[in-house]
Amino acid sequence: MMKTALVLNGPNLNLLGTREPQVYGSQTLADVEHLCRQACSQHGLALDFRQSNHEGVLVDWIQEAGRAQKDGTLAGVILNAGAYTHTSVALHDAIKGAGVTLIELHISNVHAREAFRHHSYISPAARAVMAGFGVQGYPLAIQALASF
Repeated sequence: MMKTALVLNGPNLNLLGTREPQVYGSQTLADVEHLCRQACSQHGLALDFRQSNHEGVLVDWIQEAGRAQKDGTLAGVILNAGAYTHTSVALHDAIKGAGVTLIELHISNVHAREAFRHHSYISPAARAVMAGFGVQGYPLAIQALASF
């Protein structure tokens, strides 16, 4: 049975391609999904690609992922939590509570940006953290997830 990589995108990532292209690039979220689909195909994984601007929806999806990983159907989660990275204790608690393998991902190098972006509530609960690779970080994260 083929395992799934769950790629979760948080608030404002639906605006990729138009929001601050000097920071996030010109590729759209649909382009990112295409990159992820190609990477999953190369690594023998199915793709479940989602985006929500709502914190509680992301929490629900992480809890669902924990159950799927326990069932053996999920390889893990790649989470670009957007601004919730810097504010959400709820996402941290969901990751810990679900016991899911998770890679925290950022398109930009958050440590080279505003000081408020330097702290992550996600990092202590994540298996790994990737930042600054642009949208190419997504296929790199899929490769890493496939190797865990």
